Amino acid sequence: MIVDCGVYREGHRSEGSQDFSDALEQARSAGGFVWIGLHEPTAEEFDLVAREFGLHPLAVEDALKAHQRPKLEVYDDSVFVVLKPVVYEPDSDTVSSGEIMIFLGDSFAVSVRHGRGAPLDAVRERLEREPELHREGATAVLYRVADAVVDHYLEVATELQTDLEELETEVFTPDAGGSRHTASRIYGFKRQILEFRRATVPLTAPMARLAGAGGSGSRVPFVEEGARPYFRDVHDHLTRVNESVEGLDRLVSDVLSAHLAQVGVQQNDDMRKISAWAAMAVVPTMIAGIYGMNFEHMPELHWTWSYPVVIALMAALEVVLFRTFKRRGWL
Repeated sequence: MIVDCGVYREGHRSEGSQDFSDALEQARSAGGFVWIGLHEPTAEEFDLVAREFGLHPLAVEDALKAHQRPKLEVYDDSVFVVLKPVVYEPDSDTVSSGEIMIFLGDSFAVSVRHGRGAPLDAVRERLEREPELHREGATAVLYRVADAVVDHYLEVATELQTDLEELETEVFTPDAGGSRHTASRIYGFKRQILEFRRATVPLTAPMARLAGAGGSGSRVPFVEEGARPYFRDVHDHLTRVNESVEGLDRLVSDVLSAHLAQVGVQQNDDMRKISAWAAMAVVPTMIAGIYGMNFEHMPELHWTWSYPVVIALMAALEVVLFRTFKRRGWL
């Protein structure tokens, strides 16, 4: 679906023509650019845009099928950038990602969005309030979208940190984290962090290239030189996100290891208690078994005090074993 078509000239936005060629001509004649936004377009809808702007068929295929990793690809007539916005749902501890593909060319930007993450309405409004960015041409669209996506990464990382602290408290608080589902919850949390990393880590190289980290030889076509400081800022924020996610990944691994160690210790305690009670049960069983063999010639068999003496002996041995195990912490 074609969501919007806007022409940006001299710091102002105007509605673009339904004929994309006319809209592009309007933008170029005034030194501006045109931004076309699409949301999960059909092949027929996107074919029209691809023909008008001369988009590379391989990039068009990627934009239609989605399920791409963050990347930057340079073609003859355009630059193709893939971003993965993420959404975190605290109620279900679930990280889900969408996709935003941006084609950047001579005086045009085409954005293709898949999924429900990071709608671009707020980005458009912010771009319209910042006419000074328009001098960077269509590059301003790529910067503003990348900046919004990465800034939201920081928010998601903060939410994950908060929830992980709560999970950590549950694990290490006595009698609070005893649920048999704790390990699966921790592992599920680790899976969500992995999903988050799939969106943030691969984006590092494209942002570094857009920021000019490789020197003058790394210039990206259709990206204005004056926009490099803006992309350096985005790259800096992304580096902070990756460091935070790396720390979360290590911490949740440590929490899982600590929980498994606690489970092992608890199992050892349970086995010691079972062994202690079993040992206490063996003594009277053994004595009763001996006297239950019913041989004719046995010591004290006909002695009047045999029964109470044996019972007293059993009780005394039980008390000795109980105090011994109690002193050693087995009971």
